Amino acid sequence: MSSSPLALALANLLVRPAFGSRRDPGRVFDSIAAAVGEAPGDRQFVDDFRSLLGWWAKADRLTPVGWQAAQTHVRRHLTNRARVRRLVAEHPEIEREPIEKPVFVVGLPRTATTVTHSVLSISDEHRCPLLWELLTPDLDLPPRQRRKAIAAGRRLVRGADLFAPRFRDIHAMASEGPEECTFALPHALMPFSQARIPEYREWHCERDFVPDYRYLKQVYQVLQYGRPRRRWMLKSPMHLENLDALRTVFPDATIVWCHRDPVTVVASFCSLVEHGMAVSTRPLDLEGIGATWLGLLSRAMTRGLAARADIPPEQLVDAPYSWLGSAPATGAPKLYAAVGAPWAEADAARLPAAVARPKGARKHTYDLSRYGLSRSDVESAFADYNTLRAEVDRA
Repeated sequence: MSSSPLALALANLLVRPAFGSRRDPGRVFDSIAAAVGEAPGDRQFVDDFRSLLGWWAKADRLTPVGWQAAQTHVRRHLTNRARVRRLVAEHPEIEREPIEKPVFVVGLPRTATTVTHSVLSISDEHRCPLLWELLTPDLDLPPRQRRKAIAAGRRLVRGADLFAPRFRDIHAMASEGPEECTFALPHALMPFSQARIPEYREWHCERDFVPDYRYLKQVYQVLQYGRPRRRWMLKSPMHLENLDALRTVFPDATIVWCHRDPVTVVASFCSLVEHGMAVSTRPLDLEGIGATWLGLLSRAMTRGLAARADIPPEQLVDAPYSWLGSAPATGAPKLYAAVGAPWAEADAARLPAAVARPKGARKHTYDLSRYGLSRSDVESAFADYNTLRAEVDRA
């Protein structure tokens, strides 16, 4: 069962007086936008987030903390966009920074994408975005400002651990650890893990994501500008639905596609969503979680398989779960060889820490039926993918 810690109950009481602002999301958004400021030519970006906040305000069963989280999400994206646009205007050479042959780790969530990204991050020749950098992308900061940005990331992690203590057992985060592109992409699937937003889902499914990936590239150009150039190692399961847009912006990218039985994947991910969503939505609709994410994940897979046909074989790496999920000592060198990177003794020495579970983490258990789903539901939804996965396992 999802926990409802005392800290979360108290937080809901403290912010409840501001919950009434949910009835006028336009006014709330105007306040956020006025504080952030708007770069010239950014009207569409801003209007898209105005729509998101308005739809989020109508989400069923949203808690006071959930409404605060929605505003924080919108404020962070608008603030970062304004900063990135300002930096590019001040330093036009940022957009000439080459993001050469980046590696993107993709696949359904819970397929060892996180550990794969972590393993790729251990080489001194590689560059992974850290959580605090994604939360506040900027040029190389003076020590005092850097410490302040890192501390803000730590507060976010502590808040997640406090309000959803089991979440850390499933997906641990660290301010100074490698994190996924989802925190920088304007319109990934993240809001659906916090609230039921049907209008946003319809809008999301019709969206052209190429502009979002152009902005993502700018974020990494900002983080690279004035610093040593290393090969970027990037990751998000949410890239799976937008591989065509990703490859339009990063045509020389290597795609590392992680694989695992989708029955296990869906059950594990629904459990992850349950523990995270309990912070912002009460009471939870467990069957709604199952139906929502079976639909979103199967759609992402369908789109990913369609885009896969156009990826040159030399830019595609299939990574079975066994590589790092069960045999990292032999799987890690295979992974490095597959992406064209040397595997050094120093990397082997760092490997145990990269694949270790967080200290004190409890075993993650989950049950597909808890979310109103059966094995046959999932196998039917992922029939085409299971054919591919069988081929990968035989290779």
